[in-house]
Amino acid sequence: MSIYSYKQRNDIVLAILIILGCFVLYSLRTIAGTLLSTIVLYTLLLPVYNLLVEKYKIKDRIAATLMILLSLLVIVLPFLMLSLMVIDKITEFQADPMRMMVIMQRIDDFIGSKLDQPHLLDKGMAKLSQFATELFPSLISGAFNIILGLVIMYFLLYFMMVQRKEFEAGLLKYAPFREQNALKFAEELKNNTYSNVLGQGYIAIVQGSLLSISFFIFGISDPIFWGVIATFLCFLPAIGAPLVFVPAAIIELANGNDTAGWGILLFGFIVITNIDNVLRLIIAKGISNTHPIITVVGVIIGIPIFGILGLVFGPLLLSYFMLTIRIYETSKLATERLEKLRSGGNE
Repeated sequence: MSIYSYKQRNDIVLAILIILGCFVLYSLRTIAGTLLSTIVLYTLLLPVYNLLVEKYKIKDRIAATLMILLSLLVIVLPFLMLSLMVIDKITEFQADPMRMMVIMQRIDDFIGSKLDQPHLLDKGMAKLSQFATELFPSLISGAFNIILGLVIMYFLLYFMMVQRKEFEAGLLKYAPFREQNALKFAEELKNNTYSNVLGQGYIAIVQGSLLSISFFIFGISDPIFWGVIATFLCFLPAIGAPLVFVPAAIIELANGNDTAGWGILLFGFIVITNIDNVLRLIIAKGISNTHPIITVVGVIIGIPIFGILGLVFGPLLLSYFMLTIRIYETSKLATERLEKLRSGGNE
């Protein structure tokens, strides 16, 4: 006979589950970005996947494979191209270090004379170097981690789609919410994902394109490259685009090109930064709009953890956190009302 009671056995099993769960979570910390990427891709691609399967009667496995190929072309390839472009630009500067030193000296002299801040550029470049290291960790960690992450992500995504009904039923069964709140959580999670990825992505593409056009008009070299860089940085609302066009304008002013310098500044602050607000109003009519404060704080949190993907994943995590708090508050209020009704009925 067992020396434990029924309740004691349940408590011991629960304790073992908690300990094992902590070990599993700790082991998964290195692929946290991969798991989050899988959830984001699943949320974005599921409507298209359902359309292929339900309307066009394409087999599950074929539809899942098509979704993987589509995400590779639309999502993964742009990040890969950005990394290659950054590497190419770094190589270009390394091949002609004197050119870079001359530019830096002119900027330093200009800033020192205008703002009475000598050596301000050196301090700024040190911080920019640290930021770039966090933003592009893939340039340091190598291709193996990227390939491994992609393999794991698409392996999980494939089976989540092919077995989507069982997957969603399992989530609903083990979700720590009532079914109504769980469905509400899923709907708002989908809206937050659309807002952060599709909504902010659309704004970033428009701002990056406008910046590229302005650079082309005012004769700045490599306008497409800087437009692509600005597109990714524009996931930071309000301050993303200025991180590109303000230094470019200062360089032109330091070189004596006042027309180009002031033209870039005026176009940047009047058109590029304000188009953000206009597009947000349009997007908010179709899907939920993430507050800029959540986006900025989320990026600050996300970049040290996820690198360049933190521009997207940081705000997403913070949005999910805020959403969970709202669901918790709703559930708590419902529980309190139910307890009051029960206590009133007993009396």
